Amino acid sequence: VNRKYVVFHIMDNVHNVRSFILLGFNETINFRVPLFSVTLLYYCVILFFNVSLVLLIVLDVNLHEPMYIFLSSFCINALYGSTGFYPKFLSDLLSPSQTISHEGCLLQAFIMYSSVCCNSSILTVMAFDRYLAICRPLHYYSFMTKRRLSQLVCFSWLTPFCIFAINVVLTARLKLCGTKIQRVLCLNWLIVKLACPEADTFSNNITAYATVIIYVSHEDRAKFMQTCVPHLTSLITFLSVVVFQFVYMRFDSTDLPQSLQNFIATEFVIIPPLMNPLIYGFKLTKIRNRILGLVYPSF
Repeated sequence: VNRKYVVFHIMDNVHNVRSFILLGFNETINFRVPLFSVTLLYYCVILFFNVSLVLLIVLDVNLHEPMYIFLSSFCINALYGSTGFYPKFLSDLLSPSQTISHEGCLLQAFIMYSSVCCNSSILTVMAFDRYLAICRPLHYYSFMTKRRLSQLVCFSWLTPFCIFAINVVLTARLKLCGTKIQRVLCLNWLIVKLACPEADTFSNNITAYATVIIYVSHEDRAKFMQTCVPHLTSLITFLSVVVFQFVYMRFDSTDLPQSLQNFIATEFVIIPPLMNPLIYGFKLTKIRNRILGLVYPSF
């Protein structure tokens, strides 16, 4: 009887996982301080460029146009996604044990994926805005009113939030038979992979594939080809990162070095948050001129 009690007690503890161990830090033991320094510097650069661009748009009345409002939303999303990853990652680099609570893991997974899909939504409304401005200039201002602008901004944020709230709720209900995550952060599919064999993950798979279809194969993508270079560059980068991330997460191989696996898992919080503000800052004339005017007052 005692033996059965112990077995059931252990099984109950496994099914009711309250924290996870992040094993992606195993190869960083010998160079955690240099990695911490470089990552902290990189995070500060991301904060600087994105916050600067948002403040520039907010404080300059000449930039209170739909295109720049969408761009500020883009930068805010980069701050949102980056802050969901870097502070925890930096803390773990200096911590003797790398653990995260069950609730914290679900929250990070929600922030990571909702940020990625917000990127897609914002790129879509930005493309739609440029499509109207370039291809239908006579109808642009009658259509792109302040109310319509507010609706598009809300759409680009609320839609991903609602979709991934469903994903997280579906994941939270699963019985888990593992506590070890082979990465440096929590992602929804990594948690689902820890589900017990008898757990029903069918709905998780359906919502995951549906989300990819909605956000990667959107029909409005063709309109990017009719707009400007920053949009196309951001789109190509975004699609490359997301598609590669999705394929790798579903068919990952443990043969790859741990450091490469970590990079693949985190590339969407490494590349876009810094690349996008730099691209738009240099390519959009009004912003470039405003920046040059601040640096060289006589410009």
